[in-house]
Amino acid sequence: MSTDPHTAGRADGRRFLLGRGRYLDDLAHDAFQAAFVRSPHASALITGVDLDRARSMPGVIAAFAHPDLTGRVRDPLPVLVPHPALTAPRTARPLAAGRVRHVGEAVAMVVATDRYLAEDACARVAVGYRPLPPVVDLTESSRAQRLVHSDVSGNMAGHSVHQAGDCAAALRAAPYRLELELTVERSAPAPLEGRGALARWDDTTDTLLLHSSTQLPTGLRAAVAAILELPVSSVECVVPDTGGAFGGKLVHPTPEEVLVAWAALSLRRPVKWVEDRWENLAASSHERAQRHRVTVGFDERGRVLAIDATFLHDTGAYTPYGLVVPLVTAAQVLGPYRIPAYRIEFRSLYTNTTMVTPYRGAGRPQGTFVTERTMDAVARHLGLDRAQVRAANLVRPKDMPYEGRMPFQDGRPLVYDSGDLPAALALVQRAVGWEDFPAERAAARANGRRIGIGLACYVEGTGIGPYEGARVTVAATGRVRVAVATPCQGQSHATMLAGIVAGTLGIPPGDVTVTAGDTRALGYGAGTFASRTTVVAGNAAATAAAAVRSKALQVAARALGTAPEDLELVDGAVRRRGTTAPSLALGQIAVLSNPLRYAFDRASRAATQFAAPLDGPALPPGGTPGLDEVAYFAPPAATFADGAHAAVVETDPDTARIRVLRYCVVHDCGVVLDRDAVEGQLRGGVAQGIAGALYERLGYDRRGHPRNTSFRDFLMPGSDEIPPIRIEHIVTPSTLNPLGVKGVGEGGIIPVAAVLAAAVEDAEGIVIDSVPIRPADLFVLRGRCAGRPVRK
Repeated sequence: MSTDPHTAGRADGRRFLLGRGRYLDDLAHDAFQAAFVRSPHASALITGVDLDRARSMPGVIAAFAHPDLTGRVRDPLPVLVPHPALTAPRTARPLAAGRVRHVGEAVAMVVATDRYLAEDACARVAVGYRPLPPVVDLTESSRAQRLVHSDVSGNMAGHSVHQAGDCAAALRAAPYRLELELTVERSAPAPLEGRGALARWDDTTDTLLLHSSTQLPTGLRAAVAAILELPVSSVECVVPDTGGAFGGKLVHPTPEEVLVAWAALSLRRPVKWVEDRWENLAASSHERAQRHRVTVGFDERGRVLAIDATFLHDTGAYTPYGLVVPLVTAAQVLGPYRIPAYRIEFRSLYTNTTMVTPYRGAGRPQGTFVTERTMDAVARHLGLDRAQVRAANLVRPKDMPYEGRMPFQDGRPLVYDSGDLPAALALVQRAVGWEDFPAERAAARANGRRIGIGLACYVEGTGIGPYEGARVTVAATGRVRVAVATPCQGQSHATMLAGIVAGTLGIPPGDVTVTAGDTRALGYGAGTFASRTTVVAGNAAATAAAAVRSKALQVAARALGTAPEDLELVDGAVRRRGTTAPSLALGQIAVLSNPLRYAFDRASRAATQFAAPLDGPALPPGGTPGLDEVAYFAPPAATFADGAHAAVVETDPDTARIRVLRYCVVHDCGVVLDRDAVEGQLRGGVAQGIAGALYERLGYDRRGHPRNTSFRDFLMPGSDEIPPIRIEHIVTPSTLNPLGVKGVGEGGIIPVAAVLAAAVEDAEGIVIDSVPIRPADLFVLRGRCAGRPVRK
């Protein structure tokens, strides 16, 4: 199925290009503005908060510290994803009470008539702190000489072990063994638009309308209602246009969302807060930081016989999202390979740093980095081609469905449902010029240039439940509205959903309008995350559209005096098959599907009881009026996309600058509904992966102060540093949903760090065991390895 690239969601894209987007900060310019006093200390006791000077300032409406809060707003926020292995979950309060545990934790809130006054008033709030020595990194945390939470022994939030087969025996029996230590450093989503919330209480209806740049409006609605002790029916949540999310807007609720809603309810006035870049980088959420130790056993052909992998996961100061990230990493360590025996263990540790929640890839880039660096190490040790080693271990089409013998992040068994990984590996080798590269490298060396090549294979768990819904409604004009609970942050959801519904109803995609992330339009759903919207919401939309089509045929059959099976729906109208008899437009059928007693316009006149007399009940088949259907889809399990990436890089002999010369992607997302949207997601993911592999690193000093709190010092690549990206597709339809689709949102980012580490290693002859690899890092590695080349 394909959509017209000039209509539907493309028209929505045109709206953005013309500057007509409506983002959260474009709303409610008359609202009071909130700002927050945030801790300058990574760990400290709060000895007092004096708000008097702030409250006395002109334009200040109110100022609050924790003692001023009421009811459940005083309590710690919920643990959103409990898990048996999460043995010591801890979450923040909306405003800190007695102690702060990371720089940027909110201590007080000021509400004023504008943001400038609110910021000035925050500077007048006097907070007394008694600083404590912080726990800054995984090494310190694992030693447990100091505790982030005094009641959490060993700083350990959770601990998990997954194993299959006798790993110890298989390692002892293996002809070859290697040990590796691998590190992935901390990074952050850093979307163009930060988080934000706008709350408005309506006394006439006793309802709270909350606008938020969240990824989960239905979950946020339920959480805010529970914390404010309101009926869910008294809270509605709307997601306006959103400038990126990438997981950074996944926590629901954030402290700021709760406080803005509570303040609007308390003050009976609209209150708004929009995050600035310092808050985004220092106080929202991070990801990635893990340290792995791997022992691998293998034979002379490079076939892996056993892997024992243990890792430490930095969860920051709090665990609102539980163990989702390390659990996904653990599953991803298996990668797309047949590994007879394994043992994978992790400990999730608290540190006095910003909390860690899923960021695009959500643990998969770390697991893939570990697995693919291990495959490269095996090949290097044996003197074998790196692609050859991978081919010897890949899960084959005949193995599908392939059971990983461990649970996935949704608690269900890890099962790869479909795919052709050997074909993906072969195709990416051809695309990048793998066989011809030795000659290319030799020619480059002759000219004093250093170039290297790398590749990686991966799987991408997508389309997890529990469910999503869609509402499809046909208006009297013939236009169709689709409502889903999954908001869009730039993934072309409107294009995809409009294409699915238009194809089912036989209308142009431009006749379909999509409303996403508005609980007033659809109150049930999970949200946008984990590459799931096309799989889950897309199949719900297809089911709802099919129900509308079926009902339209039945209503038209009654009006035309024939059987539904004698009719067809083509070009927005129902007609008898094989004839040129008069047809009924979809809009006319929508009118006829809603029998009326009174006429108020030309369209409604056609559906009155005298204009359209019918034998039997007035309601159409199904007993409900209108062409308006709601359907839900609950996937039986996650569906797994997969693929392979390859790249060629050049490293400057003098400056150690790393330049990506070409990048190739082969991806299998099942049936491709819209090629432009799929490739846009892949290109964006690769760009973010290059940023994480070569540029971005969020560091802390010994006092727990973040080093990167603006785009001046949080290094990101520009467009000139992203190479042309060649994309090839393999299509193996998923067996787990009617559309045969798999997710694509994270496939672009998952293997990039592994690919570029391999390519830099190939260019330099130096083992790369940590990312990001910035020029300074490569320069240091060169110094350490001078005179000790490692490439065989």
